[in-house]
Amino acid sequence: MAVVKPFYCIRPAAGVAARVAALPYDVYSRAEAREAVAGKELSFLNIDRPETQFPEDADMYSDEVYAQARRMLDERIEDGTFLEDPEECYYIYQLTMDGRSQTGLAACCSIDDYLSGTIKKHENTREEKERDRIRHVDVTNAHTGPVFLAYRADRDLDRMVSRAMEEEPLYDFVSEDGVGHKVWKLAGAQAVKEVEQAFAAIPATYIADGHHRAASAVKVGLKRRAENPGYTGEEPFHHFLAVLFPDDQLKILPYNRVVKDLNGLDKNQFLDRVGENFTVEESETSISPTAKGQFGMLLDGCWYRLTAKPRICTPDPVAGLDVSLLQDHLLGPILGIGDPRTDKRIDFIGGIRGLKELERRVNLDMAVAFSMYPTSMDELLSVADAGLLMPPKSTWFEPKLRSGIFIHRLTNTSKGV
Repeated sequence: MAVVKPFYCIRPAAGVAARVAALPYDVYSRAEAREAVAGKELSFLNIDRPETQFPEDADMYSDEVYAQARRMLDERIEDGTFLEDPEECYYIYQLTMDGRSQTGLAACCSIDDYLSGTIKKHENTREEKERDRIRHVDVTNAHTGPVFLAYRADRDLDRMVSRAMEEEPLYDFVSEDGVGHKVWKLAGAQAVKEVEQAFAAIPATYIADGHHRAASAVKVGLKRRAENPGYTGEEPFHHFLAVLFPDDQLKILPYNRVVKDLNGLDKNQFLDRVGENFTVEESETSISPTAKGQFGMLLDGCWYRLTAKPRICTPDPVAGLDVSLLQDHLLGPILGIGDPRTDKRIDFIGGIRGLKELERRVNLDMAVAFSMYPTSMDELLSVADAGLLMPPKSTWFEPKLRSGIFIHRLTNTSKGV
């Protein structure tokens, strides 16, 4: 059963929340992060990506960089930019994008639930990406970006969340990208107890976004256990920050692909090979797939609609995913992309960037692009329930949770003493 606990939250003062809230650290390249913080002293990205405070050629993984993140966080607490709530609470976090809202619960989840599989994952993580967040969490002594979790919708929890939203929100602002953000506090001993008990009856939660944040938080928690052999189990480092959403409110966007070359084939040879497992139809307009098993392909300035032939389709929860069909029957055998996690010839474009970004990349530095039909929440849950993993870059969730709205210290005081 899922352990979902209230926590002592460090959060921005109401008047600065909109200026503090920032997109997750990992949506930016190093250059983009530097540009994003320019002139925005309060943006939490300054703390999440502390290398932005150093010269461009500085080692972004040096001890001094992580120490700067800790220093800036402590300074923001001391100067009143952040305050610490005096009681353990839950928080309701609603995001609204393009007229669609999703409402989740900010809370702390157990690292033991992650280790036991009660918190289910659908992607592998990469050790080199974990190392950065492990050090950031350990040095700042805080979880600064929540893991995005999903659970199968529960009417009782819906009712509890709706009741808390009848109060005045702590925050209500629209970020620069047009996404609305509202936050309410869910406090009071009885209300908190009801929520905790309701989650205790839920058999599993699912990582939607933030696999590396979750894995890093767990490894820091295990490190703290080793450093504190007399731990009681009540210390904050046994839990990590998350926002949990009912699955029926979530939307997955496609995660599109671009590839640098045709693996030594000319255009006609390539099209002939593709036609072995996909029907290929030329299109006068760009292709945004409208059904499972359908793909768009941009090659040499021309769009094509690809449709998987029945013989390659399968009910297998992983092999039957569109991302698997493309990888197993085109990217791998035809274009030679053996491991898309490490192959430098492939890049991935989040669906939020649209088809124009695919066209820009093919004009700039890529030979071919593929637009995808998005993975569904049912597919994600089925893969995770089967204990299986999706291919990398299978899902792109929007809107993104903001960092800096909720902070969870790994020790019980704001200074970590």
